[in-house]
Amino acid sequence: MRKGLRIAIIAGAAALLALAVIAIIGMNGSRKRQLTCGGINVEFADGYNFVTVEDIEGYLGKEYGAYIGQRLDSVDLAKVESILDNKSAILKTEAYTTPDGNLNIKVFQREPVVRFQKGDNGFYADERGFLFPLQSNYTSRVPIIDGNVPLTFESGYKGEPVTEEEKLWLGSVIRLLSHMKKTKVWAENISQITVRPGGDLVMVPRQGKELFIFGGPDNFVDKFSRMEKYYTSILPEKGEGYYSTVNVKYNGQIVCRK
Repeated sequence: MRKGLRIAIIAGAAALLALAVIAIIGMNGSRKRQLTCGGINVEFADGYNFVTVEDIEGYLGKEYGAYIGQRLDSVDLAKVESILDNKSAILKTEAYTTPDGNLNIKVFQREPVVRFQKGDNGFYADERGFLFPLQSNYTSRVPIIDGNVPLTFESGYKGEPVTEEEKLWLGSVIRLLSHMKKTKVWAENISQITVRPGGDLVMVPRQGKELFIFGGPDNFVDKFSRMEKYYTSILPEKGEGYYSTVNVKYNGQIVCRK
C-alpha cells in the first residue's frame, strides 16, 4: 500500500472517531439538559451529628428555593455550597449532580476541641479558633472551660474572637488542650477547668480534693511538670486531702495550702 494512501486512511479513521466522540458528547449534553433534579443525597464526611439530612433540606428549601424538578444543569451548585457553608457547625460542603438526577452534597462539619460556658451561654471552638454556638442536635464530648472566660460572644455568635488579645488567649488555650490530649494523662485526669476573676485557670482533678491553680494558659509544660512532682513527691508524704489548693503558676514553685 502506498504511503500516501495509508496516511489518508489513518486520517479518515481519526476524523470519524472524532466525529463519533463529538456526537456522544452532544448526546450526553442533550440528555443532561433534559434531566431534572429528582432528589437530594447527603453524605457526611465525619462522625459528628451537629446537622442532619433534614437540616440540610430545610436550609436549602428556605434559602435556595425549589430545586426538585429544576433542570439538572441549571442547579446553582455554587449557591448551594454558599448557603450551607454559612451555617455555624459546617466547615465546608461539596455539591455536585449525577446522571441519576440527584443533587449530591458532601458535608464536612466543624470539629470542636473545647467548649466554653459563661452562665447560660455556651460555645464551641475548633482547632482554628473559630467559635460557634452549641447545637441542639448533638453534644460533643470535649473539655469544658467555664467561669470568667475572657471571650466576648453573644448568643448565636460565630466567628473568630473579637480582639487580638482574645485571639491570643484562645490560641494558648487550644495549644494547652492539645498538649493535654497528646500526653493523655492530663486529659484523662482533669475533669474541669475554671477561669477565675483575674485570669487564673483552675484545674479540677477527677480524683482528690486538691484544686490546682494553674495561672494563665502559658508555660504549660513546666506547670504540668510541677503538678506531676506534687503527685509523685508531696502527695505520698502528706496523704490525700491534706491540701486544698496546689499553686503551680509561679516558675519553679509548688505552693500548697491546707
